[in-house]
Amino acid sequence: MKLKLKKEIGLSAILFASVGGIVGSGWLFGSFHAAEASGTYSILAWIIGAFAMLLVALCFAELSTMFPKSGALVHLSHLTHGQFLGRIWSWILFLAYVSIPPVEVIAVITYASKYVPELIQQNTGLLSTTGLIVSIAILAILVCINFLAVKWVLRINSYITVWKIVIPVTTIVVLCVYAFHTENLTYASYGFSMADALPTIATAGIAFSFIGFRNAIDLAGESSNPNKHIPIALIGSIGIAMLIYVGLQFAFIVSIPNGETINWKNLSFISVSAPLAVLSALIGATWWSLVLYADAFVSPLGSSYICVTTSSRITMASGEIGYLPKFLSDLNRYGAPWKSLVVTFLFGCIFFLPFPSWQQMVSYVTSIIVLSFGLGPIILLILRKKLPERERPFRLKWAGIIAPVAFFISNCIIIWAGHEAISFMLKIILFFLVIYIIGNFISSSKFPARKSWMKILWLVPYFLGLLVISKYGPQMLGGNGMFGFWTTILWTLLLSIIILIYSIKSSQDIDEIKFAAKEIDDLQV
Repeated sequence: MKLKLKKEIGLSAILFASVGGIVGSGWLFGSFHAAEASGTYSILAWIIGAFAMLLVALCFAELSTMFPKSGALVHLSHLTHGQFLGRIWSWILFLAYVSIPPVEVIAVITYASKYVPELIQQNTGLLSTTGLIVSIAILAILVCINFLAVKWVLRINSYITVWKIVIPVTTIVVLCVYAFHTENLTYASYGFSMADALPTIATAGIAFSFIGFRNAIDLAGESSNPNKHIPIALIGSIGIAMLIYVGLQFAFIVSIPNGETINWKNLSFISVSAPLAVLSALIGATWWSLVLYADAFVSPLGSSYICVTTSSRITMASGEIGYLPKFLSDLNRYGAPWKSLVVTFLFGCIFFLPFPSWQQMVSYVTSIIVLSFGLGPIILLILRKKLPERERPFRLKWAGIIAPVAFFISNCIIIWAGHEAISFMLKIILFFLVIYIIGNFISSSKFPARKSWMKILWLVPYFLGLLVISKYGPQMLGGNGMFGFWTTILWTLLLSIIILIYSIKSSQDIDEIKFAAKEIDDLQV
């Protein structure tokens, strides 16, 4: 008899899973990178970023309660456009999820290099051989802990999350008490604008941080009451995290010593590898900087730990539905998908190889994850039209407005990640697509059916549109400068409207969607 996931997670555990995913390495580095890129406008960037991700989360609040399965994003991906799109999106999701735990571990190693310089190559900032071995060992430990029953996994995470909330909040208080220079809040003298602030949502770790809300979606199948828990966890986690991050950004700005904010783009007196800890020491709170160095291990490791949990659920769901080998859905006696955990570890180790800095990695990962979330608003609109009778425990008000706006904002964030990140993302997708077509041809001596291609043709103008817009966008986003920033936004809006209409018209007919929905309902995960 095949083991099933245990539905034993309560509301607090689900909420803490999302909060724990959001409050990770982003709070240790985000304030510095956002201030450096947009000065005091960075405060507004955190608010806009939280609001943007909330709109996306609201779409999934309805979808995940309609289909409360662990790894729900994988199941939803084939519901409206067939299994060919489902396979493509499962690859995107897999790539997006397995890359997050290594990024968080790298944040730990970066802070730890203050005490053990041998962990980082001093001339490049990349992991040294020693740093690589330590990183792999840390990830292995996190994976091993996840072999326990999920209730114990989340109980450990809940304790860690309490710490992760207390330390940032205390940091806000300490910075403001030791230094409070309100003149740093003056906008006019620093030459920044909203055009500088908005891209930081993608490049400074803002969107990357709030992406942690997805943990509630991925654990839906193990919730004791998903209809109630998931919406509260999604909305509540983003609200809690926004207050923390906005407070941190404010405290960071007002605590910078007098005269040092004359050039936000060159905050050279603050170490990139440990900005908040160095700032605390500079203003006289040396004792607190020691606490922050200690927390640099707890917060990122806590996020990496819970991300390993949810990443394995995505891999498990892909195996259950047939997009990856079936054995990946096997559970151990504790109800943990142990084979998926092993795969998560093996692929995660790849991201410890010579990749760029934490900030650059964040841009890459953000573009991939936000792309995977962009499908949600499309699915929501299609299901409202073609499955109106389906029970919706959480029904999103004004979905006809919120879903299109969420799709547009998702595309904006992808564009703001920069041309290099988009090119990297699309090359990876193309690689997986070619491998799939070749594998399918070898196994069945035929290419995917014409009907399958017709359902996903909208991806061609979508991906090409993102690539072209980013290529001709402003130089600050890696483009050649043909389009100004706001012109780029207008082109992104036009692309979003066209793709939204095209993708909805390309969806499966009602009977096919009902059949796919029944298949999801019958799955054990």
